[in-house]
Amino acid sequence: MNILGLNAYHGDSSACLVKDGKLVAAVEEERFLRVKHWAGMPVRSVQYCLEEGGISIFDVDYIGINRDPKANFMKKALFAFSKRPSLKLVTDRLRNASRVKDVKSLLAGALGLSTGEIKAKVINVEHHLAHLASSFFVSPFDRSALVSVDGFGDFVGSMSAEGYKGEIDVLERIFFPHSLGLFYLAFTQYLGFMKYGDEYKVMGMAAYGKPIYLKEMRQVIQSDGSGRFVLNLDYFVHHSEGITMTWEDGEPKMGRVFSENMEVLFGRARMSHEELNQRHMDIAASLQARYEEVFFEILNAVYERTKSDCLSLAGGCAMNSLANGKIFANTPFKEVYIQPAAGDAGGAIGAAFYVWHHCLERSRGFVLKSPFWGPQFSDEDYSSVLGLVEDHEEKSDTVYQKRLGDSDEEFLIQRVADEGILCKKVAKAISDGLVVGWFQGRMEWGPRALGNRSIVCDPRRPDMKDILNLKIKRRESFRPFAPSILEEETGNFFEIDYPDPFMLKVYRIRAEKRKLIPAVTHVDGTGRLQTVSRDINPRYWRLIEEFRKISGVPVVLNTSFNENEPIVCRPEEALHCFIRTKMDILVLGDWMVSRQ
Repeated sequence: MNILGLNAYHGDSSACLVKDGKLVAAVEEERFLRVKHWAGMPVRSVQYCLEEGGISIFDVDYIGINRDPKANFMKKALFAFSKRPSLKLVTDRLRNASRVKDVKSLLAGALGLSTGEIKAKVINVEHHLAHLASSFFVSPFDRSALVSVDGFGDFVGSMSAEGYKGEIDVLERIFFPHSLGLFYLAFTQYLGFMKYGDEYKVMGMAAYGKPIYLKEMRQVIQSDGSGRFVLNLDYFVHHSEGITMTWEDGEPKMGRVFSENMEVLFGRARMSHEELNQRHMDIAASLQARYEEVFFEILNAVYERTKSDCLSLAGGCAMNSLANGKIFANTPFKEVYIQPAAGDAGGAIGAAFYVWHHCLERSRGFVLKSPFWGPQFSDEDYSSVLGLVEDHEEKSDTVYQKRLGDSDEEFLIQRVADEGILCKKVAKAISDGLVVGWFQGRMEWGPRALGNRSIVCDPRRPDMKDILNLKIKRRESFRPFAPSILEEETGNFFEIDYPDPFMLKVYRIRAEKRKLIPAVTHVDGTGRLQTVSRDINPRYWRLIEEFRKISGVPVVLNTSFNENEPIVCRPEEALHCFIRTKMDILVLGDWMVSRQ
C-alpha cells in the first residue's frame, strides 16, 4: 500500500511516501528549488519520494493532502454572512481552495500526464487534523494529549484532541479569526521582520529584553485560563480587510496583519531597515511571555480533559523552542513528542499517516526516531563533483591540489576512507578553531540541520559566533547558535536530562558549564538543545566523541549548512557554498577539502 502525502499550495510545500505504514522518504520543495519556504505543487519532492520508494506515480494507491476546503463549511458561511469580508479576501481563499480540490489534475499536469492516468484516490485531511496526525501517529505513545497551534488552516487556528492507538478524538477548535500564531506573526511584522517564517528571529531577540509590556499584550490577546482565547480584533485587519498572500510557485508572501491601533498602543512600528533598540527587545520579550501564558493554558486544559502524561505537539507554533523547553516546568506532562517538521511541511506525513490509520484502519508500528529522510549521495557523486573521476579506492591517502568551480584558489583534497581517522582529523580541525562544512548521508526532514547538512565549530571559543557571522552567516547578532551534545552527556551540561534529537526545545545550561561553551550559550544562559544518539547518527556522534577526547567537552556548535538560502541538498550546492564563503574545510562523505 503506497500513500503519497502532500503539503501543496502553502508555505513549506512538501511531499512524503508511506509504504505499508512506514515512512520511506520526506522532503521539502525548497531544497530542490533553492527558494526558502517555497509554496506551490511540490513536483520535485514527489519525484524524489517515488524514486526513493522504487515506484512510479501509477503505483500510488492514495494521495493525502493536508487541506480540506469542505471542513468547517458552516463556520465559514456564518462568518462571511455576518462579517461581510472584503471581496479580495474571499477571492484569494476561493482560488487557493480550488487548487487544493483539483490536486490530482494539477499533479498530473506537472508530471506530464493526464488526470485519468493517476489512479490514486485523493483524500483531503483537515489542516489541523493533519498536524495532529503528523505528531501522534509517528510518536512512541499509544495514548496522548494532542495539540496543534499555528496561524490558520481550514478556518481553524488551533486544535486539541486525545489520541488513542489509531484514533484521534477532537476536543476543541479555536476558529478564525482567533489565532495564537497570527498574534505572534503580527508582532513579528510590527518589529520589522516581514519575510515569511521570520518569527524565530523574534524568539532570539526576546532574551535581550524584559516583558515590561505584558499588560498591553493581554489587551491584544485575551484568555480566561480555560485554554480558550480571543484576539482583540481592534488590533488586526485579517478578519476585515484580509491579508495579501502569495502561495503560487515561489517564496510565500503575506501582507501586514496588524492595524494602526497597534501603533497607538505600542508606538511606531519598526521599519525593516531601522536599527533595533531596547524598546523592540522588550516588546519581543513581552510577546514571548504572553504567548507562553496562553500556550500553557491550552496545554493544561487539554491535560485536564485527557489526564494523559504524554503530549504530542504540532503546528507552526510547535517550532517555538523557547516555550517548548518550559513545558515540563509549567504543565503536568512527563513526555513530549514533536516531529522534526512540526510546521506546515509536516502536514504531508500527517495526511499520509491519517489515511493509513484513520481511513484504512491499519495498526500502528512506525515511530519517527530519525530526521534523515531526504536525498543521499554516493562516493562517486562526491568525487565527480570534485572533478576526480578515477577509482580512488586504493588512493585514500593521496592529497590532490586543484582548483574547484570558478574559484582561482587551489584546494587540498583527500579521501579518508577510515571513519575513525576522518573523525579524528575533523575533530582536530574544529579544536583548532576552523569552520567545517559537514555533508553526510540523507538530508534532514524539517528546518533544522541535525548533523548531516551542518556547519560545525568549536563551542569553547567566545568569538566563534562573530567568526561565523563574518565568514558565512552574515545574520543578526542576537540570533544564537545551537549545541549538539552526546546524548549520554545531556544531564551533565543541561539542567534537564531529556533527549531532544530534533533541536526543538531550549533548556538552561548548567551555570558551571556555561563558561566552557560560550559560543552556544545564549545571553540568558540557555541553549537550543540537540542530543546526538550513537544509534541514530553514528558518524556525527563519533565526530563529537573525538572532539570530546581532544577538548574534554562533548559538545560542538552546529548551525545549518547554508548562506542565506535553504539548507544545501546536493554536494554541488555544498561545494559552491564552501567556495564562496570563508569556510575552512568541507567534508563530503569521506572526502576532505581544505583551504591552503
